[in-house]
Amino acid sequence: MARPVEAEADGRAPAALEIRDLRVTFNTSTGSVPAVRGVDLVIRPGETLALLGESGSGKSVTARAIMGLHDRGNVEVEMEHATVGGRDLLAMSAEERRLLRGSAMTMVFQDALSALNPVLTVGDQIGELFRVHRGASRREARERALELLELVGIPAAKDRVRDYPHQFSGGMRQRILIAMAVALEPALLIADEPTTALDVTVQAQILRLIDRLRQELGTAVLLITHDLGVAAEVADRIAVMYAGRIVETSPVDDLYDRPAHPYTEALLAAIPDLERPSSELLAIPGTPPRPGAVGRGCAFAPRCSRSTAVCTERLPLLTPVPGHPGRTAACHHTEEVLHAAVS
Repeated sequence: MARPVEAEADGRAPAALEIRDLRVTFNTSTGSVPAVRGVDLVIRPGETLALLGESGSGKSVTARAIMGLHDRGNVEVEMEHATVGGRDLLAMSAEERRLLRGSAMTMVFQDALSALNPVLTVGDQIGELFRVHRGASRREARERALELLELVGIPAAKDRVRDYPHQFSGGMRQRILIAMAVALEPALLIADEPTTALDVTVQAQILRLIDRLRQELGTAVLLITHDLGVAAEVADRIAVMYAGRIVETSPVDDLYDRPAHPYTEALLAAIPDLERPSSELLAIPGTPPRPGAVGRGCAFAPRCSRSTAVCTERLPLLTPVPGHPGRTAACHHTEEVLHAAVS
């Protein structure tokens, strides 16, 4: 069994998640398609990091790679370094990583109905976690399942623990998935668009639930979303992703006040101004590039109003933003973007 990594030199607990140089490539009949290209992520215990970007930017592919769910033969996943709660994923066997899923790292998927087993009661599905990972008896597992349903706010949990997934509403099914995700108090919870198919009121309830459980259990959360409002509401930090790369990371307030990358700047400019409802809606021109058609320079250059010759010729690296602790950006014109935000 892989040994946990010891506490860091400054005495802090190990990062809940630390990934360096994650690359995911799909091998197709027409050639190799790089979907994720050198992603670095660090999340501290009890922290929420929002991974933000348009559909197709590589967010869900990144999450599934971290969880080890790319089990098809045509997918290549490479990482220079990968730890969860101080445990080295790269030193583990496939069986050890399988056992880690559900205990140390868990994932809440977008579609709760397809993620739950339709022929098992919700009590049996939650209880299975305790039987497999903790060796609990059926009675003990059922009791823990009931406690978790009550924890996530399922009304009349004692009666509903014997119900099947189709007997619950979409919001209730999402709560059940969250109950399963936090059952064994994991170091890392990955929530992949957990509120996509829910109405606004239920969205707010689910986000508050995830945040409350994060505070109570100390679990780190990787929240995958394309919704700027959701990210602003619950995240401590934001990582902006475009065409398979992280292009900016920042504390949430700093990013919304002064974006450091043109893509982030364009996303924020596209938010409707509620104080001026008749104002023109701004859209980002063009479309994101296909993963296999990214040039050698900045992938956002064809859509960027600040693009110059250097942007198409040289790939900008993700580097610290001078004078802004805790921020990074991958842009040749970061200072120009920052200056525009305050002018």
